[in-house]
Amino acid sequence: MRENELKPAPGSKKAKRRVGRGNASGHGTYSGKGLKGQKARSGAGPRRGFEGGQLALIKRLPHKRGFKNPFRIEYQPVNLDKLSEFESGSEVSPEILRERGIIKNIRKPVVILSEGSLDQPLTVSAHRFSVAAKEKIISAGGTINELEKPVISRPR
Repeated sequence: MRENELKPAPGSKKAKRRVGRGNASGHGTYSGKGLKGQKARSGAGPRRGFEGGQLALIKRLPHKRGFKNPFRIEYQPVNLDKLSEFESGSEVSPEILRERGIIKNIRKPVVILSEGSLDQPLTVSAHRFSVAAKEKIISAGGTINELEKPVISRPR
């Protein structure tokens, strides 16, 4: 096969529509543009959504604005002043926080924040810690156990 023997696949090439070449062609007189008006003239027509000066549909309908990130992880915050209620040397985990009524459910991950102070050593297990909260827990003689981050289910 040579270069001059190459041909496009059958049906892939279509003849250009020739308008304004007489009424016998089926595209004469108005050349498929209908009767007079802005859309029958040469050049671009009105912008998308334009309704002849009437308030456009897109503006008439109420709609929500902004963006909701489907990959955002919603943490349940727990401050150190809530952890100061626990006895010295006790273990704090999301399950225990749920039993005490500090967090609402176990399915959402827990973040420990540094508001308040901590005097007794605790073993704290959570999904995330703020830097200041880590420092306060360790300076009080406690230990930190960072739990595995939750898996995000991708939206379809």
